[in-house]
Amino acid sequence: MTPAINYLKKQKISHTIHSYQHDPHNTDFGQEAAEKLGLSLEQTYKTLLVAMNGDQKKLAVMVLPVSHLLSLKKAAKALKVKKVEMAEIDAAQKSSGYLIGGISPIGQKKALPTFIDQSAVEWDVIYVSGGKRGLDIALTAQDLALATKGELADLRDE
Repeated sequence: MTPAINYLKKQKISHTIHSYQHDPHNTDFGQEAAEKLGLSLEQTYKTLLVAMNGDQKKLAVMVLPVSHLLSLKKAAKALKVKKVEMAEIDAAQKSSGYLIGGISPIGQKKALPTFIDQSAVEWDVIYVSGGKRGLDIALTAQDLALATKGELADLRDE
C-alpha cells in the first residue's frame, strides 16, 4: 500500500481504491487515469505542486480537475503570496515522497499548505492519485480536505 492509502485507513476516512494498467509511454497521467477508469476529466483531479515567490523550498499543493489548467494568479491569491510558479520536478518528488504522475495530495512526506478547487464539492466523490501511477482513490471533497488539512479555493484558469 502507498502512504496515501495507509493514512486514509489509519484515520478511518472513507475511500475506495481504483487501479488500472499504466502505460509507461503515457505522460498525460490525469487523462490516462480518467480514460482507463471510465471517468470524466472534470471528476478526475490532478495534484500539482507550486513554489511560492520563486523559492523551490516553499511549496504548496493544488488539487484541481484534469480538465482545467491551474491559474497561477488564483493559486497565489489562495496562498496570500505575490506569485507562484510550478515546482521543479525534483523539488516536488523530494517534498512529496511520490514520483511525478503518482503524486497524491494525501500522505505526503512533508505536510504542505493544500488547496482543492471548489468544483470538487459538485461531485459525490472525486478521484485523486493514490500515490503511484495506475492507482486512484475515490473520496468526497470533504474527506479530501480532512485528510490533507486542505481548503477549498477557486484555482481553475478560465
